[in-house]
Amino acid sequence: MTVGELFLESLSSGVITPAEIDWLLARHNTLTRPEQAAALRLGRLLDQGAIQLGCRLSRQRLHHRLVANEWIEPLGRRRHGRHP
Repeated sequence: MTVGELFLESLSSGVITPAEIDWLLARHNTLTRPEQAAALRLGRLLDQGAIQLGCRLSRQRLHHRLVANEWIEPLGRRRHGRHP
């Protein structure tokens, strides 16, 4: 993983994990100027609430949730007006 990859992944998902922050902080002494700028921007985005501290769901889990919500569930409770 590179700082650029971490920046783009966090920006696109809106999430940065504690392990990724630890990884970034462990390497802060060896970062280039552009990498330092990206790390600072990540910190600012985190402070502003644009990026949340948390975990990412696997793509498989997201796909399962999509299938359940868009294909299975409309045929079940919600289709007949029965909500739990």
